[in-house]
Amino acid sequence: MVQTRAHGADRQGDTSWGRTLAQCARATLALCIVTGMAYPLLTTVVAKGVFPHAAEGSLIRQDGRVVGSELLGQSFTSAKYFQGRPSVTSAPDPKNEGATISAPYNAALSAASNQGSTSKALADAVAERVAAYRQLNGMAADAPVPVDAVTASASGLDPHISVANAKLQAARVAKERTLPQDVVARLVENNTDRRDLWLLGEPRVNVLALNLALDALGGPAVKGVKE
Repeated sequence: MVQTRAHGADRQGDTSWGRTLAQCARATLALCIVTGMAYPLLTTVVAKGVFPHAAEGSLIRQDGRVVGSELLGQSFTSAKYFQGRPSVTSAPDPKNEGATISAPYNAALSAASNQGSTSKALADAVAERVAAYRQLNGMAADAPVPVDAVTASASGLDPHISVANAKLQAARVAKERTLPQDVVARLVENNTDRRDLWLLGEPRVNVLALNLALDALGGPAVKGVKE
């Protein structure tokens, strides 16, 4: 009699475990469908309906092709373009496995230098950038330089520069493009983003949008926008 009851209890336990596993499987499947498929699909549809431009990455198109994003900076080196903040992003070194090389504005590997304010390497890099900025823009050797012109952002992909930075570069850009300075100054004003909700952050200038506006005035433009 005792053996019969024990055998029956074992069968009941097996059934209970089987029921529990089945419930767990159903719950897991339901969560996968809801959180992994239904919710992302719903938010994507709503986002594209309400904020179509932002939902697609705030892409900027020119002549039917994508030339960049409002959210990602690009590297400009030509004197006839406004230049963005320094970028310390890197990329894998194709010649040395496991090593990296400098790759400014590499959106696939966003990162900062992680150098602190007491870092000699950082101080030396900033000093070099200050000297280069003054030389490029025809400034005096002791002229103050905007901090965003010589320091990288935390992401290394900041698409904006300060209004002060843009205004200091305006004279050089106008000269290189043989444009009246007031025309370039007006472009800077038109491409200045105001404070969010009129109180958050600082006014800033989107470098890519400003350089595209410059190219739209006429004259030689760089293919792919970068130079």
